[in-house]
Amino acid sequence: MDVDRQDSEKNPPTDKRAATQKVHVIACGAIAREILAIVRINRLDHIDLHCLPAIYHSYPQKIAPALEQAIVDARSRGFEKIFIGYADCGTGGDIDRICEREGIERLSGPHCYSFFTGNEAFAARDDDITSFFLTDFLARQFESFVIVPLGLDRHPELRDMYFGNYRKVVYLSQEEDPALQAKAEEAAAYLGLDYEYRFTGYGDLARELSVV
Repeated sequence: MDVDRQDSEKNPPTDKRAATQKVHVIACGAIAREILAIVRINRLDHIDLHCLPAIYHSYPQKIAPALEQAIVDARSRGFEKIFIGYADCGTGGDIDRICEREGIERLSGPHCYSFFTGNEAFAARDDDITSFFLTDFLARQFESFVIVPLGLDRHPELRDMYFGNYRKVVYLSQEEDPALQAKAEEAAAYLGLDYEYRFTGYGDLARELSVV
């Protein structure tokens, strides 16, 4: 997914001067909607967005290899400035190692729940150890990104094995949408957990994208 794809296809960056007019952001598809909203609201026309498959959110071992290839592809197109639209996201430091080797930066924090909340605020909370988090994306895609990858559609008896140590579902919402709130409540009921709603907006994601 590319911001200004049509424009870039008509005028692809064929030299360094063209490439330096844009910052190529390689991001998780699970936050594509939010990044596009931030780009639109803040008129960040210099951002050229490419998203990796959102399902990697459920399979973090696939993220680093895909990022490496995406960086190679971006540089082959002439982009000099690249920004990684991932936090660590369960990669065990693999993204940081790529960033160090390639001389590029990524979103701050351990995962999207943290940067949507605000990394400092998230780190300061000590009551979320037993919380299972949803974002707008995960509330929309709960079945595809939680139930199916965990096999709960085929083996519902595994629910308590996976979620027995959780106490509540915390829905961190980026947009105040009653329909999504209802979906998040349904997800909590499905998992047999208490439900808590927190409106976060875009958190640190907006701040960091505004300065890339």
